[in-house]
Amino acid sequence: MDHFQTTRDLLKEFKGSAYLFGNDVLGGVGDHVAVYGKRAVLVYTEFPGVNTYLDTIRASLDAAGVTLAAEIQGARPNAPREDLLRITAALKQADPDIIISFGGGSTIDAVKAAEVLHTLGGQIDEYFGVGLVSRKLQDIDARLTPHIAIQTAASSGAHLTKYSNITDLATGQKKLIVDDAIVPPCAVFDYTVTHNAPPALTADGALDGLAHILEVFYGAVGKPYYDRLSQIAQTGIALIVDYLPRVKDDPTDTEAREALCLATDLGAYAIMLGGTNGGHLTSFSLVDVLSHGRACALMNPYYTVFFAPAVEEPLRVIGGVFQQAGYIPSETQDFASLRGRDLGIAVANGMFAFAKAIDFPTTLGEVKGFSQAHIERALTAAKNPQLKMKLENMPIPLSIWMIDKYMAPILQAAATGDVALIKNV
Repeated sequence: MDHFQTTRDLLKEFKGSAYLFGNDVLGGVGDHVAVYGKRAVLVYTEFPGVNTYLDTIRASLDAAGVTLAAEIQGARPNAPREDLLRITAALKQADPDIIISFGGGSTIDAVKAAEVLHTLGGQIDEYFGVGLVSRKLQDIDARLTPHIAIQTAASSGAHLTKYSNITDLATGQKKLIVDDAIVPPCAVFDYTVTHNAPPALTADGALDGLAHILEVFYGAVGKPYYDRLSQIAQTGIALIVDYLPRVKDDPTDTEAREALCLATDLGAYAIMLGGTNGGHLTSFSLVDVLSHGRACALMNPYYTVFFAPAVEEPLRVIGGVFQQAGYIPSETQDFASLRGRDLGIAVANGMFAFAKAIDFPTTLGEVKGFSQAHIERALTAAKNPQLKMKLENMPIPLSIWMIDKYMAPILQAAATGDVALIKNV
């Protein structure tokens, strides 16, 4: 199977002409921006070599007749509230008719949320949850300023999605806006921009994309989009599992870089079809000790064991991908004969083997700074109504009263590596 062409076809199906992606496409930004406005602000992330790319963007905008009213520093990792407020103030001062973001998921997420505050006012806490931005826009008959998102990292897929993650650094807790109104109407991703990304950022981003696909696929059982998710999972997870080790061994491997960009874009497609669940929910409480992608990658094997009785068909698909890549011995595991928890443990072991191959931790106990307080924080956060969509998205939905009984053992298992602690419903 040509996973590269299959992915390109899926992305064109997903976004059509509203997405400019591939190698060496950054020079075409101006024509896409000009459709939406002529007076722009550019919010960008600093990284080595960024000025070369900014010059390309500026020249393309100038050629298309778009002027820049302001250039604004982007957000730090995890889009802290303080950066959100700073960007919001700068947007209010510039009052553009189009906003351009150039950065990874944190800057793009911060711009999404900043434009909500710029147009609607209020406090950001008013919009955490599902559909609250659209509701207020409808109430006051307003529209958000168009946002053209230019991605720089193979990771969150923020340039393609309805999600904005904002972090309160004081509490170490991340919260989420989920709303179709904040989807950028046009997105751009020049894959060559990722060629010099540091190994840790590359690995974290790839595992975030894998978590998007994996978690949505688990939740797709019985849904009308299951077959599409099965195709996305077989293609996207294979690209990550096959090519991330290649980038680790040779960061200049341009084919492998492209594979990770395509795969994480498929992760964005996945989360626009369905929602993430357990791994992402817990990751929101680990922001002070783990990157987002690394936290999701660590937690998902344990949630896999918990979900296993409800997701046997997806597990056979995913297990086959890890087995074909050599992380699950074909001579000892016959997925057709395994059921329920045993099937989940077999697939989880494949995930553990892959994590070890790329030097990722497999237990929270290995993580510097982790403590029992993180488990308590995660359990408390899971009971917050603003994050209830993650509980509802689970293939085995948890009500608030079930959290201590079932989620607490999952977290204890992740702390110690002992999957025997996990209780199945």
